[in-house]
Amino acid sequence: MLDYLLQIIPTIADGLKVTVSLFCIVWILSIPGGILMAMLRLSKLPLVDKLVDAFVYLMRGTPLMLQILFVYYALPIITDGAIQMDDATAAVLTFVLNYAAYLCEIFRGGIQSISRGQYEGAKVLGFTYSQTMRKIILPQMFKRVLPPLANETINLLKDTSLVYVLAMNDILRITKSIVQRDFDISAFLVAAIFYLIFTFILTNIFNYLERRFAVYED
Repeated sequence: MLDYLLQIIPTIADGLKVTVSLFCIVWILSIPGGILMAMLRLSKLPLVDKLVDAFVYLMRGTPLMLQILFVYYALPIITDGAIQMDDATAAVLTFVLNYAAYLCEIFRGGIQSISRGQYEGAKVLGFTYSQTMRKIILPQMFKRVLPPLANETINLLKDTSLVYVLAMNDILRITKSIVQRDFDISAFLVAAIFYLIFTFILTNIFNYLERRFAVYED
């Protein structure tokens, strides 16, 4: 069995290219997207906050897999072919919109947890609104939202497995192909170990960040 596992590990590892690439791109894009939506939800712009609220409700209220299938399969039909995407583009777009909506709520809560006195103090110092957010509010917000941000980051890693429905060769799809070919479920164990290793790495990164910020606060 050990020889078989050593034989299939390189094949399953090929799926890391898709899994890790999707994870990194979505994580990098969804954070600024979430911050932007959070600020729009907190703005007093007519209708803008309501539209963002409706979008967040839609993305959080429907399954991510359904959203992926809609963007890739249904959208071209609805638009009569005017909007068509390859599998990678559809996956990235759907994941970014979905996770930006979830992060929006996390960031909104973090921003609202900061006292109004900080805004007033920044105003007295002559800071503009954008300077206040960039230099005072957002740095404090990130410290406060690290635990839920860590949870969403780990969820994103696991959710990348959903792209198998688009026939993208991620870890899960390659693993399923091996199981169907060899009639041996040992490949699932290898895939699980890969996910656990990455989860362990991400967990320790966020634990380190929390400890570092805690030291600065002390």
